[in-house]
Amino acid sequence: MPSVEVKGMSCNHCVMSVKKALSGLPGVTDVDVSLEKGLATFEAAALDAEAVRQAIAKIGFEPGVVK
Repeated sequence: MPSVEVKGMSCNHCVMSVKKALSGLPGVTDVDVSLEKGLATFEAAALDAEAVRQAIAKIGFEPGVVK
């Protein structure tokens, strides 16, 4: 399951924003975002790491490396 660190989240609203942004990407499903860990995990039919990073950055958070 791919994951990406998300820096800058401070509340559940942040978590929901990241979840919505990643869920909107083509082929991305089962998104789970942990505020405590600062980590988003997801399933992806075809992983486009740059699209994941851009989706997170677009909503004002700092994405880490997609693993």
